[in-house]
Amino acid sequence: MWLNNILETIGNTPLVKLNKLTKDLPCTVLAKVEYFNPGNSIKDRMALKMLEVAEQEGRIKPGGTIIEGTSGNTGMGLALAACIKGYKCIFTTTDKQSKEKADILKAVGAEVIVCPTNVEPEDPRSYYSVSKRLATEVPNSWYVNQYDNLANRLAHYEQTGPEIWAQTEGKVTHLVVATGTGGTIIGTGKYLKEKNPNIKVWAIDSYGSLLKKYFETGIQDMNEVYPYISEGFGEDFVPQNYDMQYIDEFTKVTDKDGAVMARRLAKEEGMFCGYSAGSCLQGVFQLKEQLKPDDVVVCIFHDHGSRYVGKIYNDEWMLERGFLEVKTFKDIINSRRSQKLIHLSPETPVLSAIELMKKYDIENIPVFDHGMNVGAISASGLFDQMLGNADIKAMQVKDVMEKPYPEVGFETPVERLSAFINKENGAVLSKDESGVYQIVTKYDIIQSLSK
Repeated sequence: MWLNNILETIGNTPLVKLNKLTKDLPCTVLAKVEYFNPGNSIKDRMALKMLEVAEQEGRIKPGGTIIEGTSGNTGMGLALAACIKGYKCIFTTTDKQSKEKADILKAVGAEVIVCPTNVEPEDPRSYYSVSKRLATEVPNSWYVNQYDNLANRLAHYEQTGPEIWAQTEGKVTHLVVATGTGGTIIGTGKYLKEKNPNIKVWAIDSYGSLLKKYFETGIQDMNEVYPYISEGFGEDFVPQNYDMQYIDEFTKVTDKDGAVMARRLAKEEGMFCGYSAGSCLQGVFQLKEQLKPDDVVVCIFHDHGSRYVGKIYNDEWMLERGFLEVKTFKDIINSRRSQKLIHLSPETPVLSAIELMKKYDIENIPVFDHGMNVGAISASGLFDQMLGNADIKAMQVKDVMEKPYPEVGFETPVERLSAFINKENGAVLSKDESGVYQIVTKYDIIQSLSK
């Protein structure tokens, strides 16, 4: 049995148990993995629903143009629907969003306009304002406004909530959502609370967003608002999709914690998810004291990690922002047993060098001449030379030594050390705080990065 078009694949996404990351939690944690939607995000659900409602109400005519401000995922859902239904799309987004998101929107035929992030929503340059203006200028266009369009939360009331209830056989006790427009958490939360009022709905917010403060006080405090890196959740205003009676608690997650947890999800659970998934799970850990053994926690994992390969899944990007726990040459030395550096002089017999390699089970030995780093002996280098010279054992080190190992600073990050390691060069040297040479080999770096 085939489907009539790609839109019929939206929804019915899997609910998957987390195992390794959550092993120390007292409860069951399940992930609603929304990247199984055709546009790789949960936004496919509400994008199609909003368009269907607009068609029913006559707010968009055949051949019209869909206009929306989007962080990328809603735009993807709208673009897929537009492909099937024959509409054009113009999307505004912010320069905070990953380049991959904009590129993907263009790939499915949308026009994308990138606007500055660090401006007020009312600023004419903001992606909210630009999209509103375009809707007044482009003939036969429909401004989606996912933030205030209540068909957004209706999609989750009709789809996401019932799916979770059925998949858990009504055992769900907690719903956890990194929330932005409010559609997912309110629509899903409303349905689940109607089924069981005791279900707790936890909202995950970002530092730099005003949603948590608004939930607690009813005040839209702009002093809470400042630039942040997390994508896809948090807001600098309160969209109309919010009905706070369906939320029990808010917690804020830092940019770093969300990014690090997303990477752990990929490595430890095999779930290559977006930024907000990491923040969502981090929020569960921050509220873990409230969890009990019989609880069944459902986390919404909004989108796919392919949207973020240039950001949270890029080591350099993470290092630049201090999001990775950087290991250094010094850390490697401190983590292994204290041992004196084995080294050779130029006049040392080659046979003695071979015996030292066997005795200490090492493959790289530096050569010093009066304390100066002048050369190196490696097992691979000796092997190559032995094949062409049977008398090499009778020679001295100076006759067969290779070029000296590179010297680096004692605080050089491990990721930078790998740039010095290659087929011809298996180690790097550095002087410690007392001026004594230490060595780090290719094997040391592999061991460090695998921990």
